[in-house]
Amino acid sequence: AALLHVSVEAQAVPAAHRAPQSLWVGAEYSNICASFPYQSNQRLSGVEAFAEYKINGHVGIEGNARFLQFGGFENSTESSYLAGPKAYFFAWKKFQPYGKLLVGTGKIHYPFAIGDASYFALAPGVGSEYRLSRRWMLRAEYEYQMWLNSPGFANEPNHELTPNGFHVGVAYRVFR
Repeated sequence: AALLHVSVEAQAVPAAHRAPQSLWVGAEYSNICASFPYQSNQRLSGVEAFAEYKINGHVGIEGNARFLQFGGFENSTESSYLAGPKAYFFAWKKFQPYGKLLVGTGKIHYPFAIGDASYFALAPGVGSEYRLSRRWMLRAEYEYQMWLNSPGFANEPNHELTPNGFHVGVAYRVFR
């Protein structure tokens, strides 16, 4: 009797697919160089709320609202409302660096009852996320905002406001 050796290969069909999308919400502490008054070292600090929709492992969309209420020159404050794309680079262990370019509105409350103003803002930034668990992560980033056509006082040269600085925060994944 002869034995026949038959090789069999098979691939199972997955029972379910996990969607790569996820929604994260979080909060950050911000400490920035205010850029007002011009050429000062004035720093502002405050909080930010953000949400990010991760489309896949490489691309996301972020929106944030930042309120810098502390440390301003003669009670000046700044806030921004921004949104835009975020691109993730390589992942290394629990770290995942990223770059982003947000656009929106930057608002300032000037000192000495000068008034309030809003400007179109561009905000490139870089940072890294550190995954604590499936649902929690820490993040740290640097952002450089450019408030176009600011401050725009009559009969004064324009010295564009460029708030920039570091932010650290925590995020929670709402769904995946």
